[in-house]
Amino acid sequence: MILKSQVEWALHCCAILAGLPEGRYLSTKALAEFHGLPKEYLSKALQSLSQAKLVESTLGPSGGYRLARPTAEITFLDVVEAVEGKERTFACSNIRANNPCRPEGYCEAGPCAVARVMWDADEAWRAKLRSVSLAALVQTLEQEIPTTLWQSSFQWVLKRAG
Repeated sequence: MILKSQVEWALHCCAILAGLPEGRYLSTKALAEFHGLPKEYLSKALQSLSQAKLVESTLGPSGGYRLARPTAEITFLDVVEAVEGKERTFACSNIRANNPCRPEGYCEAGPCAVARVMWDADEAWRAKLRSVSLAALVQTLEQEIPTTLWQSSFQWVLKRAG
């Protein structure tokens, strides 16, 4: 399975938006500049987050995006599904029905073993993503990123936040 690059972009943008003070917004332009991304493409990812009500936006000179809910209430799965959709990662087309050795009128009951394993794996993947909130991500970043880089990044963002 390969996720759209917009998933990575959206998760990183949410991590930045998680640090914004109450009532402040960060523009698509600033987020694109911070991450070295094309603004036009990043805008699509942010629109997906907005449609999923994970971020809210405002227009004008101090406009941009901010998280719509507390970081503890937004999971990785929320962000992934906002960009990719909620469909299963495996779609069974029941090719076993094409078996030329199948007796006439034979009908399998329920999904096959392949589909069951793939659907179980999909649910395990979703459960893991569901278990990690943006709050947990921010805690991890605070521990892993050197303090000076963390602080200078935060100052960079604050200078551009409306």
